[in-house]
Amino acid sequence: MTDQTERYDRISAGYARWWAPVLAPAVHELLDVVGPGLVGGERLVDIGTGTGQLALGALSRWPDVSIVGVDASAGMAGVADGEADRQLTGADRGRFRSVVAFADSLPFGDGEFDGALSSFVFQLVPNRARALREARRVLKPGGMLAHVTWLDDERLFVPDATFDDLLDEFDFEERGGDSRSGDIPSVERAAGELRRAGFADVTARGGLLEHRFSVEGYIAFLVEFDEETLFAELEPDLRERLVTTLRKRLGALSPDQMTMRFPIVFASGRRSRA
Repeated sequence: MTDQTERYDRISAGYARWWAPVLAPAVHELLDVVGPGLVGGERLVDIGTGTGQLALGALSRWPDVSIVGVDASAGMAGVADGEADRQLTGADRGRFRSVVAFADSLPFGDGEFDGALSSFVFQLVPNRARALREARRVLKPGGMLAHVTWLDDERLFVPDATFDDLLDEFDFEERGGDSRSGDIPSVERAAGELRRAGFADVTARGGLLEHRFSVEGYIAFLVEFDEETLFAELEPDLRERLVTTLRKRLGALSPDQMTMRFPIVFASGRRSRA
């Protein structure tokens, strides 16, 4: 188990409550990309299923497909199964199951799936090229991979900058990096990575994900998800001072400044039939 996997096990509930709704518009748009290519009865794999948002959205749109959701985090997979229990009844519950595995080592044979989906996962994997090749391997000839992820961007989200400044004032150490691949540099790069992984009929286009946070919503997002480890390790009095100061400074921001706007990319390609 990696450090990143352990983190997502801890924050799975916070992810479902505070982050999944932020990503929802992009997830719905990705389903619009996939829909025209389906004819009925397909078996799909959702790589990095998280809380099951993408998979369950697909199942609600297309009542005759089935999906296997793969996630490296047992906690996330458990949330996805819980959501499936809640949203799917009777025989429909059998249309979704979760598997705990890494994106670059899928526990399936060659050509098992008619299609593959993924939302905001390929920026997290240690080796994106390997994960894309693995997605291609489990697809049948002609099967489509469609994914959405972040584009690398230098634009500033004021609440994030406000929080970073506050960490400096409280003498916290600078947040370190990790082993993830990182955001994709450009739309062209997203297409090129799919082609190098062996996909044909590749398309890619940019988009923009917007979400307006409330002050309390942003604080909960930090405490329960994005900076869960930091807040969990703080002494109660220090945590209270940090949150109180942050709340005051966020309260001075305008609604526009509290709106996150980050570029994303939708990319798709098919496993060649050769």
